[in-house]
Amino acid sequence: MSAWFWYAVVAAVLYGAHQIFTRIASDHIGDGLGGFVVEAVAALTILVYLGFLYFSGRWQQKFSSEGFWFSALTGICVGAGTIVFFLLFQKGGPLSSVPVILAGGAAIMAIAGILFFHEPTSWQRLIGVVLAILGLFLLRR
Repeated sequence: MSAWFWYAVVAAVLYGAHQIFTRIASDHIGDGLGGFVVEAVAALTILVYLGFLYFSGRWQQKFSSEGFWFSALTGICVGAGTIVFFLLFQKGGPLSSVPVILAGGAAIMAIAGILFFHEPTSWQRLIGVVLAILGLFLLRR
């Protein structure tokens, strides 16, 4: 089993819980305030993690301006995506739509991996991309 597999399982559980809690919260808080709370608490969680690394002597955090700017772009995507998910749920979007939406994102990532990062392609991967895109269209029904 690959060394990254259990990280993938934990990330899937956490992101699944993230969407469930966002759905619940969207009935009780505005999209902007809800998104801000989500991102502020996320930033505090990461700050605690960095503190743990520093004080435990396991600090190995590299830094470059390129890494900073791409991380900033990632933050813009995450923040805007959080607001859009709040809006989606406030407009009556079902929680069951989230896997299809995330599959659309996965299709974008798979295409980028193949085109820009020269990751290996296979017929299974290509079928997965096509099915993810079809899933987005089926969501409209």
